Amino acid sequence: MDPKEMLNYVKSPPKTSTACLVISKLLLLAIPIAQIAIGAVYLKDCPQQHYIPVYVLVCGVFSMFLALLSCLPCARETEEGNRTSLSLACSVWNALVSTFLFCWLISGSVWIYSIYPPNYNQTVAGDPYCNKTLYLFAFWTTTLGYILLGLGLLIGCCFCICTCICAVAKN
Repeated sequence: MDPKEMLNYVKSPPKTSTACLVISKLLLLAIPIAQIAIGAVYLKDCPQQHYIPVYVLVCGVFSMFLALLSCLPCARETEEGNRTSLSLACSVWNALVSTFLFCWLISGSVWIYSIYPPNYNQTVAGDPYCNKTLYLFAFWTTTLGYILLGLGLLIGCCFCICTCICAVAKN
């Protein structure tokens, strides 16, 4: 496959069924829904680092917002491949929310990893603690975020390398 075909495939992938799209969106919304629920339930249960439940809650809300934004018709191009002003506005908003989430991931990492391992025991008087469920959920979802970010960068680099190799081989 030459680089032009690869780029055309990336720009307009084959059509998928509506059922597959709905199922994939629901699966992608599972973690943000869990983040909202856990952040809200344990909002006051981490005096050791009171920003952790807020971090989890805000992550869930903005991730859900980003996923729902991708479902709107304004997020798609027209059939001719042209971009409308509404589509451009959606793209800018998407980029802003994504940038905020990346910065929020870094902030949350500081809050979460700085108290590792936290005190889970709330019975000791005067000793700040953090709810075990909340902390472990925040820890592993943040770690998962870094793993996915790393995989995305790795796949992107591999794609760029393959495109360069195909371009050189073609010439």
